[in-house]
Amino acid sequence: MAEVGSGGGGSSLAEQLKSCIVWSWTYLWTLWFFLMLFLVYVLRVPLKINDNLSTVSMFLNTLTPKFYVALTGTSSLISGLILIFEWWYFRKYGTSFIEQVSVSHLRPLLGGVDNTAPSNSTSNNGDTDSSRQSVSECKVWRNPLNLFRGAEYNRYTWVTGREPLTYYDMNLSAQDHQTFFTCETDHLRPADASKKDCKIGNPDIFMQKAWRERNPQARISAAHEALELNEGSYRPLFPPLQATRRTQNGIKLTICATAYILLAEEEATTIVEAERLFKQALKAGEVCYRRSQQLQHHGAQYEAQHRRDTNVLVYIKRRLAMCSRKLGRTREAVKMMRDLMKEFPLLSMFNIHENLLEALLELQAYADVQAVLAKYDDISLPKSATICYTAALLKARAVSDKFSPEAASRRGLSTAEMNAVEAIHRAVEFNPHVPKYLLEMKSLILPPEHILKRGDSEAIAYAFFHLQHWKRVEGALNLLHCTWEGTFRMIPYPLEKGHLFYPYPICTETADRELLPSFHEVSVYPKKELPFFILFTAGLCSFTAMLALLTHQFPELMGVFAKAFLSTLFAPLNFVMEKVESILPSSLWHQLTRI
Repeated sequence: MAEVGSGGGGSSLAEQLKSCIVWSWTYLWTLWFFLMLFLVYVLRVPLKINDNLSTVSMFLNTLTPKFYVALTGTSSLISGLILIFEWWYFRKYGTSFIEQVSVSHLRPLLGGVDNTAPSNSTSNNGDTDSSRQSVSECKVWRNPLNLFRGAEYNRYTWVTGREPLTYYDMNLSAQDHQTFFTCETDHLRPADASKKDCKIGNPDIFMQKAWRERNPQARISAAHEALELNEGSYRPLFPPLQATRRTQNGIKLTICATAYILLAEEEATTIVEAERLFKQALKAGEVCYRRSQQLQHHGAQYEAQHRRDTNVLVYIKRRLAMCSRKLGRTREAVKMMRDLMKEFPLLSMFNIHENLLEALLELQAYADVQAVLAKYDDISLPKSATICYTAALLKARAVSDKFSPEAASRRGLSTAEMNAVEAIHRAVEFNPHVPKYLLEMKSLILPPEHILKRGDSEAIAYAFFHLQHWKRVEGALNLLHCTWEGTFRMIPYPLEKGHLFYPYPICTETADRELLPSFHEVSVYPKKELPFFILFTAGLCSFTAMLALLTHQFPELMGVFAKAFLSTLFAPLNFVMEKVESILPSSLWHQLTRI
């Protein structure tokens, strides 16, 4: 214990000494600076400073104007290269390289940041909570309205030659598919998944391989190989499940539903073809789900398989409802979504209510939309742009057809108009990128398969499907145009403090650049001002380039100007030195110089 105490005392003494040094460097540097100047002045005779200055001045007088042209030109070139690098770094990372290096490396050395660990546990807990909040705000979510790869994304690529999905986005989708459509028991089943002997293979093994493949053609080929397996050759590890794999109504239930899901998503070139494949997947998925539901309590393996079959069934039904919506059978799609939400009320990961809201808006069933919002627009549930902007649309619908900014400025806003404006401000605070797409101030692209809430990716996904609903409500876009920018006056520092929500996360730009294609200009909020060092290097480059040009064209005139500038610059210093020499006795200076 004594050793621990002595060690603690030594560390506290070291910390006190360090804090004293930091304090002295922070507040007494000006005194040190003047002391150094005084010392140099005192030792000017032993150091022969006057003679050296005379030598330097003679050397400078012998230089030709070409030297000054080369000097200023080189300075302009170097500052220009620094400016280009700083601009590139700012465009890519959103910050200044010089500023980042200064803050990260130089400021701790100068005592600007205290790196010591906080001793208070409350501070630690607060830091942990803030870090958790930051991580949750930067979480990437599955887009509930994501398009079909084969029928929509690939068709866009064929027409434009551009890839609408990034590798990061597709990699996240592959991870989702492996999470939803596979379970721990798949790799426990004795099977050979090699192409040489696919007759004794396991379709689940083939699908595991398909979900991990990066090449789309390899995924489709693996799905076809899973479909080619014969029922008699497949012997699952759990015999009770074999009964569910036999034929029923002429349909081979040995074929796993996930193979049809992959083909419907990626191989089908039309929505009609995708719907046909999803219907085949539904027949196989329902039988597997019913059997695994009966056996889910027989062990952990059966429970994992039931969880997988549940995810598969919900995914198939949701995509079938989306196919009906895209094919114009909106009422049928609404019924399918309602039934799905009633059958599986706890599966909120798919956000089916957002699909339902979009379909109800297409039917102009605004009362039903309000009923869904009353259930899901709750303070305990995570918000989304669909929830906030749909609520704003419903309130704007009540007043937008008669709204006039001139009349409102004369008589003031009514209660209904005030509620609509507050709803718009609430929505804009949650996601400030949406209005530019709704007002067609920015061009839309195909939405990604994953979105970042409060980010540009979520704004694109919302506006892509809901712009038509805002246009259908007379005056809604006009009301949005007149009021959305007023939100920013209520939150002048959105990164530090919000009004109705948490402060706006600083990670959205980086995540959106990973999710959105390179040809799209990512919307950034709040707008970042150019760093000081970019402005400084730009001014330095321009100034030195101008000096180089003037020195080259008018060497004599620039020489006179330079001498006059230097004499004016050093005039206050010469005046101070003369006053000091006149006040202090010469004998004192003589004694100090002898020392």
